[in-house]
Amino acid sequence: MRTLTRTSTTDMEVTSIRLERDLKDKLKELSGGTGYQALIRDVLWNYVQQKSGSYRPQFSQADIRASIEAIANRDERCVLTGKFIAEKEPMMLGLTANGDLVPLSLDSLDD
Repeated sequence: MRTLTRTSTTDMEVTSIRLERDLKDKLKELSGGTGYQALIRDVLWNYVQQKSGSYRPQFSQADIRASIEAIANRDERCVLTGKFIAEKEPMMLGLTANGDLVPLSLDSLDD
C-alpha cells in the first residue's frame, strides 16, 4: 500500500491511539520502509472513501487472475473501464490477486 500525499506532516494534528504491542509490530512489518503511521493513514483514508461513496479502486488487466460470467443483481461499474453495468445486465466477475471478486464489463478484458 502506498501513501497518498495529502498533507505535509507539519500541517497534521497529533492524535493519540492505543494499540496492542503485537498489532503495532505487525503494522511495522507490513508497512516496509514507509512506516506504520503512514500505513494507518492510508487505511483510514480508504475507510473514509469507502464509507462516503467516493472510493474508486484502481485496477489493470494484469490484476485480474480469472473471470467468470455473471448477471448484475444491482447497478455496478466496471473497475477497469468505469463503464456502467445496469441491473440484470450480463457482466463478468474478475478474481484479483488478493482474492476479491470485482465487477467487469463484458468487453473490459478484450485486448
